[in-house]
Amino acid sequence: MPDEPTAAVRYKEIVALARKSADDLRSWELARTEELDGAIAGAVTEIDRATQREQSTAERANRWWRMAVDNVSRVSWLEAGAPPEPVTSARGEWLSRYLEDVRPAYHELNQAILNLGWRAR
Repeated sequence: MPDEPTAAVRYKEIVALARKSADDLRSWELARTEELDGAIAGAVTEIDRATQREQSTAERANRWWRMAVDNVSRVSWLEAGAPPEPVTSARGEWLSRYLEDVRPAYHELNQAILNLGWRAR
């Protein structure tokens, strides 16, 4: 049995494999850490953008609301309700569609008040 490695040689092979496995795991963990750091940074950027879009949209909605209230105030028998509240079920990817719906609705309101004619005075 001279071809078989001795226990010491076998032990060294096992230790070398364990060390290589530990180094491979460490390399993978470092690469994964960099990948996750990049993903976190991207998510933080997206959160910042979404926050800015939310603030901008709230400002636009409040501007449209103030204009609508101004138009409604011309009609003495009509009172504007409470200002709009954010809708938590709204989908962020549909923001432009939501905003596109506001302008025609405002113009319809404006036209309806203008069509009242003498009653609006």
